[in-house]
This record gives sequence, structure tokens and C-alpha cells, in this order.
Amino acid sequence: MASYLNHHPFIFYLLIIYTISISISISISISTTSALFLPKALVLTVVKDPSTLQYTTKLIQRTPQPLSLDLGTPISWVICDNRYISSTYHPAYCGSPQCTLANSKLCRTCPPPAKPGCNNNTCTTTSLNNPFTNIIISPPGGTELATDIVRIPTTDGSNPGQLVTVPNHLFVCAPKSLLQGLAKGVSGVAGLGRSKISLPSQVSSYFRFPRKFTLCLPPLTESGVVFFGDVTYNFNPPGGAASANLSYTLLVANPFRPSDYFIGVQGIKVGGEDVPSVNKSKLSINSKGNGGTMISLSHPYTIMETSIYKAITTIFNEQLTTVVKRVNPVAPFQFCYDSNTIGFSPIGPMVQDIDLVLQSKEVKWTIAPLNSMVRMNDKAYCLGILDGGNNPSTSIIIGGFQIEDNLLQFDLDKSMIGFSSSLIYNRMRCSNFNFTSNVI
Repeated sequence: MASYLNHHPFIFYLLIIYTISISISISISISTTSALFLPKALVLTVVKDPSTLQYTTKLIQRTPQPLSLDLGTPISWVICDNRYISSTYHPAYCGSPQCTLANSKLCRTCPPPAKPGCNNNTCTTTSLNNPFTNIIISPPGGTELATDIVRIPTTDGSNPGQLVTVPNHLFVCAPKSLLQGLAKGVSGVAGLGRSKISLPSQVSSYFRFPRKFTLCLPPLTESGVVFFGDVTYNFNPPGGAASANLSYTLLVANPFRPSDYFIGVQGIKVGGEDVPSVNKSKLSINSKGNGGTMISLSHPYTIMETSIYKAITTIFNEQLTTVVKRVNPVAPFQFCYDSNTIGFSPIGPMVQDIDLVLQSKEVKWTIAPLNSMVRMNDKAYCLGILDGGNNPSTSIIIGGFQIEDNLLQFDLDKSMIGFSSSLIYNRMRCSNFNFTSNVI
């Protein structure tokens, strides 16, 4: 054959052209298939930082970027110092759709002489907030809006799958000073807020799936998960795969804090007993945006306005101290109990449940013992609720510890939240999701 082709170069060239055309055709087919692939959901791992008690994930943006998760932050921000080198980084130029989407009206003009990192005619944010320290920075010229490529694993609800690319992920390029108070090693905050430019909104818009995300936060030393999209979320506890049943309640709008997640709590029960002395007016959001109940990842424990805190802890303590010995407070908690006198079951310390009653008595969010009692040392369990003072801006802030091993589904389109209460009641935990090496 080689000898024949050597004597007929024209046929040889035709074979080369045919081979190249087949390769191009295959390449186009693969590219088209990849471009048309629309996953039903995406998934990221979540871990808890032992020092700050923040929940962190990794998002592939150039390289895996460790980020602290926050529910109220409307747009993700990442530190852009001299180490941020990316050929796919693009500043958002004034008048662009990205600036319109972010409602940015500030247009930067770099003063001469030109300095590295300053791009002319780009839109910026006037200020940026660190949700864990409440530090707000307003640098001259603002902080630059930009886009870059991010890659996220897909999921069918049971296992992670292939990585997919979001080509123009919009974020804020923040100064290094904003890292103060964040978990060691993180480079910014993944914004999960109720906005059109949060991480859940952007990925759902690009892949055209429902604007939903679902949190399953882990305790220390374990891993949890955050899903984007809408699939049946399956876990693998002993005995086989299982899915959590969710109850639903409406999200409550707070015009003064539009990016935060508020729910309507109508009353509270401790050990099945109504807490009658709770000031119901504190449970509603007033005309100044104060009051109500908010879910937060920037607070490690639940915080309650003083009168609500006293009402709940009084009944809790009265019920518990009939069988359990109280001990000295262990900071930052006031109500602590001798661990040797508290029984322990497969679902945690044997203490009473705390129920948040929502739209009706039939809809309640149960804070299980594993989510209410914090093991402080070998001798003490403490009630993990803090006194928030007489005039806090929010009456009840449900903190991270209280929602660990709970499945929470945030539906931004329908303004609803689905919740499982503790998965431990069904012998499941957030760490039971079947992670593989495909997930970062």
C-alpha cells in the first residue's frame, strides 16, 4: 500500500484531506454536543472552618477558589491582587448588559499616570460589605465589576458528574483588605443572596434550570453540600439511598434588606408547650425594616431579641432542670447543663425540641437537640442560643449551627423555602451524599 501511494500522490493527498475532514466533523459534533448539554443541577462541597465556624466551598475560577458562603450577599466577590492572573478575566465596561444587570451607575475614570489594575470606562460598586465582620469599604473609584470563567460539577441528585463551564460569571473584584475576619485561606465570599446577580441566579440563568438552590450544612469534621437547580436529592445512609421530605413556607420580603432570607414565624413551642410571653409584634417586620426572622450563615448560632430569648430560655430551663443539673455558663452561652446528667440517644442529647411555628400550627420547623445543644467540654452541654439585646435590627437570626444536617431549599422564583428539619430523624446526614473525586 505504501508503494502504491508513493506512486499516486494525488490519491494520498485526497486521503489526508478526507481524514482531516472527518476529524473536523467529529470535533464539531463533540463541541456541539457539549454546547447543548444542559444539566438539571450543579453541586459543590461544603465544609466548616473550625476557627471561624464559617461554611466554605471551592469554586473553580482560574484555579479552585476557596470562598466563604453567605446567604445575604447579593453578588460574589473575590480578591483581585497581583496574584489574580487570568486570560479570561474581563472588566465590565460602562453601559454593558453586566453593568445594567448589577444596577451599577458608577463609571470609573483612571487618573494619569495609568496604574496597573485600573481599567478606564468600567463600572464599579460604590461600596462592598464583608458580612462576617460588617466592615464596609468604599475605595476611591469603587470596586470593579468583572467576568471570568467558572467551572462547576453537575449532579443527578445522587452523584456528582462532569464539570461544566459558565463563561461569563459576574463578580466583584475586591481589595485584599476585605479578607479580614474570613476563614484562613479563603479568597472571597460566594454570594447566595436574593438577587439577579447572585451565584444561584447566574448559573440557573445560563443553564436554564429553575432558580433554586439547596443547602445541607455539615458539622465540624464532615462535609456538606450545596445544590443549584432542581432534582431529587438522594443521600446514602446505612440501609440504602433516601430522600428528605420537605415542608414549605413563604419567604418574607424586607424592602430594607432585599437580598436576605426572612421567614414568617408566628409562634414558638418548647417541648410541645407554647411560649405565651413572646412579643408577637417583634416577629413581624416593621415599617423601618426591623424585626422578623432571618436565616443567616454569617452568624454561627441563633440570636434572639432579649424578651424572646428570656421567654424561651425560661421555659426550656424549667422543663429540663426537673431531670438535668444546670452548671455555670460557658461563654458565649448562658444556659449550660451537666453532660453526665443528660441522656443521649441516636438523635442527640435527650432534651426537648424547639419548634418555630410558621403559617399555621401544621407547619413548623423543629430545632432538634443536635441543633440546639452545643457540646462545650467534657462536662457541659449549652443551649446554643444567644441574647441579641433589646433593640436588634432583626428579632431572630437563625444561625448556622441550628441548620446543620437540615436540608433547606431556596426557591427564588416562587419566593418559598422548603425545609426538612433535622435529617437525623430519618437516619440521614448531609455527609451521606455520595461525593466522588470528580467534586472539588
